[in-house]
Amino acid sequence: MTVVGFAIAIALVLFALRGFPAPQATIDQAGSADAPRDVSVIMRDYRFQPDPLRLIPGERVRFTVLNGGLEAHEFVLGDDDVQRAWESADAAATPPLPLTTAPPASVPPDTGGVRVLLASGGEGTAIFDVPEAGELLLMCHIPGHVEAGMVGEVRLVELGAEGSPAVSR
Repeated sequence: MTVVGFAIAIALVLFALRGFPAPQATIDQAGSADAPRDVSVIMRDYRFQPDPLRLIPGERVRFTVLNGGLEAHEFVLGDDDVQRAWESADAAATPPLPLTTAPPASVPPDTGGVRVLLASGGEGTAIFDVPEAGELLLMCHIPGHVEAGMVGEVRLVELGAEGSPAVSR
């Protein structure tokens, strides 16, 4: 009886906490060419964590991306042109019929942005130079994933006087 009561108590606590957002990591300093800032991103089935993803204009980051979902996902970070290019590439690389093999998705090298494609449980890294201005978008263009909500928010922030994000753009 004690074990059942304990299990119910844990379930109630976890249920109550699900509505609270995860704490935001403090950004101590912007990444540089010599010392990129490490940023970890977890892809789950149809969402990215952290959300929002906070980046500093002009910094260099080293993304470590983990696919914690049950199916393949991709991390595509870039402006609208980058997103359209990968959306088209993924659509073209989708097999037209079951049990057929399509070519891998690719875009021209000068497209920009960053893409990490991972199978379930996979991990990858990528270096990215955050632009000084403009809008960045984060999406998974595997067919059906954007429609299922796999779109992350990206905020460009500036460091405050005490090293924490002070201004969002």
